[in-house]
Amino acid sequence: MPYLKLLTNVTTEAAARTQLMHALSKSVAEQLGKPERYVMVAIETGAPMIFAGDDGPLAYMELKSIGLPERSTPMLSDSLSGLVERELGIPGDRIYIEFANEQRHLWGWNKKTF
Repeated sequence: MPYLKLLTNVTTEAAARTQLMHALSKSVAEQLGKPERYVMVAIETGAPMIFAGDDGPLAYMELKSIGLPERSTPMLSDSLSGLVERELGIPGDRIYIEFANEQRHLWGWNKKTF
């Protein structure tokens, strides 16, 4: 049930967003060892945002997952930031990622909880 949300002030074409969503989905699934059919990715581009008092390109990501191992967050941070840096041209020092290890009973799917 991993969920990745990417919020950025960079604007992109629809095809580029779709390509990035697929790349992020595959990366999350592979690194967490979870089937991609459970991975959800959302991207919001063109959001009014500033970071460090500057409105240059930036991104904020949230990755929520049941059983998110603490040891995986450095690797996830590197790969997800790297993808966003390559695809959107946002430097790694302008990207924040919030990781959340969710509890099964607080995550619903298919009319029940995990």
